Amino acid sequence: MPAHPLPYLPRPLDVFNGAPADEARALLLDCLHSLRWAHRLADHRPYPDLDALLAAADEAAYDLSPGDLSEALAGESLPALPEGAYSAAHMALSAAHAAYEARFGHVFVIYLGDVTPAEAIDRILEAIRSRLANDPEEERVMAAEQLRRLARSRLATCLGGAGPHPSAAGPRGAASPNPPAPGK
Repeated sequence: MPAHPLPYLPRPLDVFNGAPADEARALLLDCLHSLRWAHRLADHRPYPDLDALLAAADEAAYDLSPGDLSEALAGESLPALPEGAYSAAHMALSAAHAAYEARFGHVFVIYLGDVTPAEAIDRILEAIRSRLANDPEEERVMAAEQLRRLARSRLATCLGGAGPHPSAAGPRGAASPNPPAPGK
């Protein structure tokens, strides 16, 4: 007997491209909390493939104004620590986050896509301590780059069924299951 062809199942990118604008913006806001960024990406649909969407997301992230960046940072939240983390790690991270927020006025963000879960706490603490030495403008540039990388990873994760892409896996070592807030 001849095999029956499987029915066409839309790829996540196809669904995103065909979704009403408000639904597309809602998905995008889960990746980066900037209305301007979400509107820009939703308004330029359809995207032929995931690479085109990720390139547009990068470009839109590079164009964030200081107000857009503040909006995006305000939408981020602190991550949950990995299970089994010692109470000393909780205290150290809480103190480091508090010092960072007092200095810069926003949560600490970091992309942990190249970090194993076992190394995440150490990497976060090391990065906070290092970045506390930045001046505020230098840190805004660093935070913007980390947000861009987080948004790219979140988009690739959401729409990873859009086709093979080397960066489509979610960030390893992200310290939170909460999509808007890995690794801060």
